Amino acid sequence: MPEFICFTDGACSGNPGPGGWGVLMQAREGGAVVKERPLCGGEAMTTNNRMELLAAINALENFTRSSTITIVTDSVYVKDGIGAWLFNWKRNGWRTSQGKPVKNDDLWRRLDAEVQRHQVTWKWVKGHAGHPENERADELARQGMAPFKAARAL
Repeated sequence: MPEFICFTDGACSGNPGPGGWGVLMQAREGGAVVKERPLCGGEAMTTNNRMELLAAINALENFTRSSTITIVTDSVYVKDGIGAWLFNWKRNGWRTSQGKPVKNDDLWRRLDAEVQRHQVTWKWVKGHAGHPENERADELARQGMAPFKAARAL
């Protein structure tokens, strides 16, 4: 059975502004990549945090059946949200510890639903530090953003 690893990234030109998300999906056997699939997309007016979340969501939504997946992200927001904040947000009715509505709760709810469907391990890597797959996910995010950035320039 292959090991599934998804490298995710988000990008935004201005915050808010045109943005993109990218995913490099890999199936590995014995440590060797046996299949690779790039994904990307974007939005005309968004934030970097939304694009980081959409990268992880799209990675998980592309699995048609329940799977064991490692998500590798360079987003501290996604890492902390999944690892430290999500449980309390849900317990508090999607409110922060200060009683304010959770930002991007629509995407956090989608991500939570996908995480329930799979067995997910989360790994954080430092962004723009030469990690080859993270750099490729960044390129995909910029590719996803490109049409929206070009349209804005018109």
